[in-house]
Amino acid sequence: MSELTSSSRHGGVGRTLLWVAVVLSLALLGFVTAVAVRSNPIYSDREANGVSKYRFIEHCREQLEDTEELTVAAAGQAIPLKTLVEQGGSPLKAGDRLEVTLEAEPAQIIRATETIEGGGWTLSAPATISVQSGGKTRALGQLPMQCVHNRQDDKTVVQLQLPGQ
Repeated sequence: MSELTSSSRHGGVGRTLLWVAVVLSLALLGFVTAVAVRSNPIYSDREANGVSKYRFIEHCREQLEDTEELTVAAAGQAIPLKTLVEQGGSPLKAGDRLEVTLEAEPAQIIRATETIEGGGWTLSAPATISVQSGGKTRALGQLPMQCVHNRQDDKTVVQLQLPGQ
């Protein structure tokens, strides 16, 4: 009989300690995961608000990218952004593209997203309007953006606001 297969070796204690360490590690991992899920800042009740907070924020960003459909609230009217920019003395040339981006950090966007009565979400944040021409970007200005999701009609609406409106 060789030394490696000898029955006088005491490896059972080490093996038991190894299994105890594995079980404790899994228990700790489960606990940390449960705590992280509960304290997730974008966790939300999808049933109560019609859509999750994360999906609502994504809908707002997607609609901001569609500058052809984006409107600006002015004197009780909804004016297309493109029309407003062109009336403001900055006509768009061929190949120019309007771009609207949120000017808030992700943590600020999450904190600014609130529930509304009756179910739904609202988000107010500053948005920068710029013109993309070739490889250059020219900023036109910044307007407050209002994004609302109403649970009843399951629709997300984004609108820019003129100051003082």
